Amino acid sequence: MNKKPITIAIQTAIYSAIAGGALAMSPAAFAADALSAEEAKVVKTATQSQKTPEQKVEETHEKIMVTGSRLRRDSFSVATPLATMDNEAIEDTGLGSLSEILIDELPQISESSSNTNSQSNITATGLSTIDLRNLGSQRTLTLIDGRRVVSNSHSSNAVSLSTIPSGMVQKVEVITGGASAAYGSDAIAGVVNIITQQDKEGFAFKARGGESVEGGAKEFTLDLNYGTEFAEGRGYVYLSSTYDKQYGLTYNDRKRAQIQESHSYDDERMCNTMLTEAEPRDGECMRDISQSDWRSLSDSIPGGVFHEGSGGVGGFWYDGQTLRDDWVEEKYGIDTDQFVMLKVPDEGINTAIKVDFELTDDITFYGQVQHSLNKSFNDKSPESEDESDLVITYDPATGEFDQIDMGRISSSNPYVPAEIAAGGGSTIKWDRNFAEVGNIYTDNERTTIRSWAGLQGTLFDGDWDWDVSVGYGKSTQDQLRGNEIDVFKARYALDAEYAADGVTIQCADEAARAAGCVPMNLFGEGSISAEAANYIRANPTINTEVEQLTFTGYMAGDLFDMPAGPVATAFGFEFRRDSQKVTTGGGGVEGGITFNYVPQYSGEMDVAEVFGEAGIPLLRNVVGAKSLTADVSARFADYSPEGVDLVASYRAGLVWEIVDGYAVRTNWARAQRAPSIDNLMSPPAGDYDSNYSDICLGTTATSTDAGHDKCREEESIANYIALNGEFDVEDNNYSPGVGNPDLFEETADTLTFGVTLAPSFIEGLRIAVDYYDIAIKDALATYSNQDIIDYCYNSELPWDERGGSNSFCNDLKRDEDGGLIEVMQRDYNVDEISTSGFDVAIEYVYDFDDLGRIKFKSDWTHVLDWTKTVQSPGGPATTNYEGYYDNDIYDTQGSASLTWYKEDWRVRWSTKYKGPITVNQGDEKDWLEDMAANDKNCAAGSADCIENPETLAFNEIGSYITHSLSVSYDVELPKDGDLRVFGGVNNIFDNQGDYSLGGRGHFYSGYGSSVGRFVYLGAEFKF
Repeated sequence: MNKKPITIAIQTAIYSAIAGGALAMSPAAFAADALSAEEAKVVKTATQSQKTPEQKVEETHEKIMVTGSRLRRDSFSVATPLATMDNEAIEDTGLGSLSEILIDELPQISESSSNTNSQSNITATGLSTIDLRNLGSQRTLTLIDGRRVVSNSHSSNAVSLSTIPSGMVQKVEVITGGASAAYGSDAIAGVVNIITQQDKEGFAFKARGGESVEGGAKEFTLDLNYGTEFAEGRGYVYLSSTYDKQYGLTYNDRKRAQIQESHSYDDERMCNTMLTEAEPRDGECMRDISQSDWRSLSDSIPGGVFHEGSGGVGGFWYDGQTLRDDWVEEKYGIDTDQFVMLKVPDEGINTAIKVDFELTDDITFYGQVQHSLNKSFNDKSPESEDESDLVITYDPATGEFDQIDMGRISSSNPYVPAEIAAGGGSTIKWDRNFAEVGNIYTDNERTTIRSWAGLQGTLFDGDWDWDVSVGYGKSTQDQLRGNEIDVFKARYALDAEYAADGVTIQCADEAARAAGCVPMNLFGEGSISAEAANYIRANPTINTEVEQLTFTGYMAGDLFDMPAGPVATAFGFEFRRDSQKVTTGGGGVEGGITFNYVPQYSGEMDVAEVFGEAGIPLLRNVVGAKSLTADVSARFADYSPEGVDLVASYRAGLVWEIVDGYAVRTNWARAQRAPSIDNLMSPPAGDYDSNYSDICLGTTATSTDAGHDKCREEESIANYIALNGEFDVEDNNYSPGVGNPDLFEETADTLTFGVTLAPSFIEGLRIAVDYYDIAIKDALATYSNQDIIDYCYNSELPWDERGGSNSFCNDLKRDEDGGLIEVMQRDYNVDEISTSGFDVAIEYVYDFDDLGRIKFKSDWTHVLDWTKTVQSPGGPATTNYEGYYDNDIYDTQGSASLTWYKEDWRVRWSTKYKGPITVNQGDEKDWLEDMAANDKNCAAGSADCIENPETLAFNEIGSYITHSLSVSYDVELPKDGDLRVFGGVNNIFDNQGDYSLGGRGHFYSGYGSSVGRFVYLGAEFKF
């Protein structure tokens, strides 16, 4: 074919750039996978074919656009591992949540945020996000029609799948492995591409409802869809709207949730223990008690506990309005788990419209607008406080943080009963549930708008395709946190006195009285008046806005011909501006309320990118190679933050089809993830962490424990020791997170190698086996609070006053008594993360003629390792987390389905499998150390030897298997109408997994989240 001069010039420039990039890459770096020709769908565009009629006849497979590339190629010539799920399979799951469907059906995907695990999360409630390879949702890029869209979270790039109308989804494609060269930042673990309907026509209305057989977890969905051509076939419009309501699941819905437990392992008795009502207060060996004896209760009761004794025994308490002096926490306390939602209710309506219109024979306009409104309501326990619970305050004028507590109650307070006043000193300790103020609740409303529009067409006599577009998206979250407590006001309300008349009780502080202070009585259930409750109540709000503006353009075409075929290329640019803003109200600005402090801030980030890729046919129809094709791509991104700057991503792949049906594929990619706006710019945001202790506790003038020599250099601690002999001021567990402007990009090298088999002697069978290896360096991570403390006082680093050279000491703050009141956590580029494993995909289709047709599909993944290397002053330390539930990393997971089709019937049996796993790595380590110590005692003949030590209970989970059945039947109606009736049972045998110590309601969230056997019915009307 003769080329025009401008085409030759473009070819020369692009080929030179891509060839240079390919030579710069490691020759050992490649990766692979292939998409089934039967499952491949043609993406409807105005692009004209690049083949001559003769070449079209020779093509065995249809040219498609596959996720991970802008090149068109046949379905067996893609080099990257690709898993798919079509609309039919999505419908047959009977579930309303797209994220739940993908987690159930594709073992490479795990749960990130959902309405079963975000009950206590401030900003994630109502989100429905996913996670590839357990590398985090922030390393999983979710696309719609191959397009990056606005995030639903200000803290990451996470896209909530609940914002996409289910009727809009034609198919989901999942690439596992680095895809940053194609799509830019965040695609380290891979890409989930939601492909919308392309050519569906007619009207469809669908209703679906379901509920757990055990009760609760009710769901209801309505779908309305309409697609049609117009303007004599030049235009196409598709409208989809989905209403989905999930009613949630409560503590009262499940008996298992009502079981109390307070398990620990006693390293002296070498047995598993539970707290009980009886002595000893350190727990009884479980072998000596029954489950009915287990207790786990709180002293925060509605009537209050006063002058509580050691170990939760002794003190005054109110049994309703009756004052008693025989307090025993594990006998009379309250089970706070009763307030925890097992599944948070939410409700959403999502609407989208897309339009394609051929302006000319060579130019097509396309556009899409999506609108999502999602509401979730999370009901929690009433606020529980005691006299010393600290909350954070913030002075916007000075930028200084401080803290405040409600304080002890004076014995002279008019509300204090004589018995309690006489039972202690001049002040009274207390614990109480503020039931009169009401249950704390989180009311979330999320609104998302995503839109894009563009033109696409052909140039140079149809040899080149082009596409230019602009996209805009905005996501908002308006959150109301109801029935919190203003601690400033509560402090004034607790400081009560008699007025001058000797009868009226008033707030002692005159200024507070003038501002409306109402005195508060804590003694007895219902003793807090409605006026006092209104006075101390706070309803803080958090409002976030996330916006994204994008401009994208690219060209694609055959650069020139080689003996094996044309060299397909694509190159283009993208500009993106991300911005976000967080505002607070209702006391959130100044803090001082019983709610984590959330700072107000705003920020934005620009990135300008150029990219190019090429598919190079090396061999075709020669001995030993039916075809051999290489793919190379590169992307260069310039970020506005100084620390990130220019980011380069590359990819090189090879597909070798040896003979018909047998291929080898391999792919190597250098992927990147830039820090988010929140990572870089967030001011300190309040949080608490109970999983650490102050290394300086117990320090004396002569103590020699680790770190105590440096602890004594703290002036406040030294002064305390001088007055009291031993430092024993407990920390308050306050651990705010803060952005770090010095962050730079993460870098990952991903390698995949696989084979695809479609043997001719078993028609309809396809098998793909792929190995993957992902290694991330400079991964963003926070040091644990315990590590920050240890690195300050017990490492090779010198101890420094705040502001010195030891950055870990700079992140610690103490009060005048030496008490640790703040451990600041910030992200650093410090970790190395590595994971590898195998994926196996099998598909088999067989036609029985009159008996119908069957389709078998199975996807399995096996993790070989998942390690993290943490840098520390003492050098790197590597830990393998594979096989531990607390990191959600299973050895083996899989799913399989068998579908039978016959005329108007479709019946699908599906199975999900999770292999056995250990629950908690830290608990296992501690138990093994206890066992080793006991073995040493026994070997030495020590009296401390326990002959038959118990195995750690509840820390091993057996394999988990569920089976589901769906049935669908089509009925033809007059005037080209169609009625499809469907229904099914998920988790037929009601497998709810082993009893969990840490899961919500004692259920593991990955094991059905306490829903159990679920039945659904529905109908779809089409015409």
